Amino acid sequence: MHEPTISAGFARGLLEFIVSRGASRAELLRLSAIDCDDLENQDNRIPFAKYMSLMRAGKELARDPALALHFGEAFDMADLSIIGLIVRASETFVEALTQINRFQRLGADLNGANGADGLVIQRDGAQVWVVDAREIPPDFPEITEAFFARVLCGIRRIVDAPVAKAIHFVHRAPPYSEEYARTFRAPVVFESDKNAVLIDDVWLTFKNPLSSRYTFGVLSERAETLLREFEASDTTRARVESFLMPILHTGCANMRKVADKLGVSSKTLSRRLRAEGVTFEQVLDELRHRLALDYLNGKKVTVHETAYLVGFSDAATFSRAFKRWTGSSPGSMRTAGSRAEGRRRR
Repeated sequence: MHEPTISAGFARGLLEFIVSRGASRAELLRLSAIDCDDLENQDNRIPFAKYMSLMRAGKELARDPALALHFGEAFDMADLSIIGLIVRASETFVEALTQINRFQRLGADLNGANGADGLVIQRDGAQVWVVDAREIPPDFPEITEAFFARVLCGIRRIVDAPVAKAIHFVHRAPPYSEEYARTFRAPVVFESDKNAVLIDDVWLTFKNPLSSRYTFGVLSERAETLLREFEASDTTRARVESFLMPILHTGCANMRKVADKLGVSSKTLSRRLRAEGVTFEQVLDELRHRLALDYLNGKKVTVHETAYLVGFSDAATFSRAFKRWTGSSPGSMRTAGSRAEGRRRR
């Protein structure tokens, strides 16, 4: 089963916004089970379930039930993700929507790997709708609130003109429904059959005054690289390895810690790995094997240091594991590698 994720840039932006409204950073991280280190790289992935927990904790701690609307209003997408930078450099409104769809998995990976467009332009007679067709969790309308607020308020920053003629949401009207009208400056309909924005068809030919083809090209190339890397790592095994790498040296790399990082139970993680034909122990063992070879072939660390880096408590235990992997001792392999390097230099 695919586990939805979201870019760390969105989680970090939300965290900082909630803190700016008086909430405790430490308490937010505790309640959401987010590791602060995971937010350092904006392109890192955070389990969507943890993002949901952060939003809900923020609403409580900041005493702001309309937090998602306010977050979307305050933060331009360009501050949170490369997708926003590409949108800003896009030449037209339609091109911007196309790019959002192309790179949507770099933001919130809600549709899994099915490749469906998140935003769809639909005509209903003379009406033009931009429909949010993503697989939104039914108990988390905040993601749509924040998204629509971010897009519409972002356009208003570029062009001081009305964007939406009406906004529709599938969820019921919340107690803070008056904030919708203030944020969107358009009639809002709840319990609709779609999450969508009704726009004037003039926007289909709108030219962005801030567009830059050079910037667009550079950013698109970078986003393509990120997307390829993300799609290549979109297996449970790859995600487990990405979480194991920075904690191997602690000697405490276990299933519970990795499961916590992924936002699932150890039992669920074990089941998903079995579905891919491996166990957690195999993934850990093979990762240690691969990294040990890299360290020793690089000749920059000793056998003792290699043992520590791949999570063994002592060199003897590491040596036994290494002989099981390769049939030879780590010392002999390092020596052989050094001799080969010496011959190449001569």
